[in-house]
Parts: sequence; C-alpha cells; structure tokens
Amino acid sequence: MAIRRSATKRHGLPTIVQLRLTPTPVQAEALAGAVLLCNQAATVVSRLAWQHRTFAVVELHRLAYYEVRGQVAGLGAQAAVRAIARVAGAYANRRASKKRAHIFRAHGAVPYDARLMSFNRDARTVSLWTPTGRVTVPCTGRPEDLKTIEALPLGEADLVCRRGVWLLQVAVTLAKPVVREPVGGFVGVDQGVANLAVTSDGAVLPGPALAGPIGGNGHVRTLRERRHRQRRRLQKKGTAAARRVLRRLSGRERRLMTDLNHQISTFVVREAERTGRGVALEDLQGIRGRVRAHRLQRRTLHNWAFAQQITFTRYKAARAGIAFVLVDPAYTSQACPECGHISRANRPARGRFVCTRCGLAGHADHIAARNIATRGIADWAAINQPHATGLPSPRRDRESKPPDSASGS
Repeated sequence: MAIRRSATKRHGLPTIVQLRLTPTPVQAEALAGAVLLCNQAATVVSRLAWQHRTFAVVELHRLAYYEVRGQVAGLGAQAAVRAIARVAGAYANRRASKKRAHIFRAHGAVPYDARLMSFNRDARTVSLWTPTGRVTVPCTGRPEDLKTIEALPLGEADLVCRRGVWLLQVAVTLAKPVVREPVGGFVGVDQGVANLAVTSDGAVLPGPALAGPIGGNGHVRTLRERRHRQRRRLQKKGTAAARRVLRRLSGRERRLMTDLNHQISTFVVREAERTGRGVALEDLQGIRGRVRAHRLQRRTLHNWAFAQQITFTRYKAARAGIAFVLVDPAYTSQACPECGHISRANRPARGRFVCTRCGLAGHADHIAARNIATRGIADWAAINQPHATGLPSPRRDRESKPPDSASGS
C-alpha cells in the first residue's frame, strides 16, 4: 500500500524551526558519539560511491549497506540508510566538479528522520538515537517555534553542535495561503553593492526605515572593510593567539549580512502587504559571470549576498500570500520610467540618472526600482494571462480552427 503525503506537505511551504537541546553531560557524550559515528559512516559510503562511480541512492544502497555496517561498529540500520541517502544527495548537484571523494567533517550536522527521533510534545522532549541507546533530551525554543512543532507536520531534522550548544533544526511544513491579486501594483526593489536595496517608494535599505544599530549602507561597508582588514592581519600573524581570535570572530560578518537581509526582506514584504501590492525583484542569476569588475572590486562583488535576499523575500511573500516575480534586469538603470528612453548617456554618474529626452532626474537606484515595479506588473499579467500577449498559441490555433464537417461541406 502506497503511503500518500498529506495535502499540507504536498502543497505547503517548507521551513526550518530551530530548537535548543539541554542534555546532561552523559547525554551530550552520547550525542557526540552519534555525530562522529554517522559522519564516519557517510565518509565510508562516499569513498565506495566514488570508487565504483555509483551515485544513485538505490544502487548505492545495494552496494554500500552491508559494507558500511561491517566497517563501522555500532552503526544502526536506519542510521546506515540515512548515511547512504546523505551521500547520494551530496553528489547529486556537484558530481561534475568533484575531483576526489567527498569527505564529511567529523563534527558536521547529522540528519535524523522519524525512525531515529520522536517528540513528546506535552513534555517538550525529544528522543534521539545514539550508538549506546536512545536518549530523551529536553528541548527549548521561541514560543512560536514550540507552537509550530506542536501543531504542524514534521519532517527530517539536523542535529548540530555549535560551540558546545546542541541544536535540532527541524523541517516543518506551513499551510500555503492563496496568493492575492496585486491590485495596487508592485513594490520594485533594486539590489546593489553600494546600496543593498532601494524600493520604488524611495526607501534606502538599510537606513532610517530599519530599526537597529546599522546606520546605513556606508556603515555596512565600513564594518565589512574593518572585518576584512582584521582577518587579513590575524592570518598574516599566524600565531596560536591569532588563530584563537579568528575562531572567535568566524561567522560574525556572515551573521551581520544575514540579519540585514532578513530585515530588508521583512520591510519590503510588510510594505507590500500594507498597500495591497506585490513584490518585484531583478533576476540576478549568473551576474558574477556577466560582470567584469576591477580587481579592487572583485571581493566586494563576490561577497554580494543578493541571492540570499531574493530567497528571504520570496518565502516571506509566499507566507503572506503576496505576489512575487523576478524580472529581467536588462537596462533597468538606463531606462526612463516616464518616456521609456534607454541610453547609457542617461547615467552621467554612478548614482545619478538624467533622461536625455524628457529631462527626468533622480537617484539611479530609485529610477531602477521604479522600472522594476513596472516590469513586475507586465510580467504578472503575462503569467496569469498567458494568451494576452498576442503571441502564437497552439491552444488558441486549435480552438480557432473550424470543425472538419464544416470544412468538408
């Protein structure tokens, strides 16, 4: 009998809820042993897969299941199954670029499924498999996360130890709301390096519109340059103390940019929800390969987290039932939103726009955001009315043909 997923899982919105585990020292030692064992098993399977050039999960299971259970003592049956699936997933997208077998870090995150863990929602505990037996560990988290765990279907979870803190990152599925029609148009957002985001309403983000210690885009650039100089200085020093400081500072800049992208995406989605509009962003996929940057600007370009901002905005818009589109970025900063004139001469300076035909002037990023909002309206109409463009359509041609009897009479 086939097992069918619920409608919520089939059509819902996947998300991650992070819980903090509070194990005793004995339980923490058992969890550490499980992490080491599962990562060792995944490395064994990965070497077998690379040696035999077998990467599909079914064939890899037939090849490696008994082998890995024989080599890794204490590995459970379901833990071996998860290790095999994990290796197949690791090679799925990066097989062509791999030059050697993938090695899993000894303390990397380990996936748990329903056969390896179980929740007691009333007691707020979770039972986790370890090589020495199951351990029941209390879990805490934000009230909204605990409520989500209690009410929604659960998927797999990742067991993570981060600087001595045990975390369980659980996949849950939210109910997907109906996308509302953007009656007020779209909020266009221009992403850039100098200004992380500028909306078609003229809001420059980050800036006064966002609460927090970051004063603006200049402040962000100053902080990132300071961190870069600090890392370079410590790496050049190379002493044990310098390495300790590097470990302490690791991830700080990444967390800063992640927090800023969360704030920007939340502001844009809330503004669209408040005004009954949709959200339109540029489709910047592959821009690093298309743009030729000066050698002094390459680090800034390759540290640009535009994809993360698009991802955050997309899933938050989906949760709120707001229309979201990605538009063609070509000439958005050179086109006039009033008369439509496109010319490189419209950009006399990096941050300045002056139309050579109608004389419209303004900040270049704001003009680009207005163009993105306009393209968002056109693209949304094309998505929801595919035959409104007047282009040839097999369905329309078929429906317009007369019946065979009429043509033969």
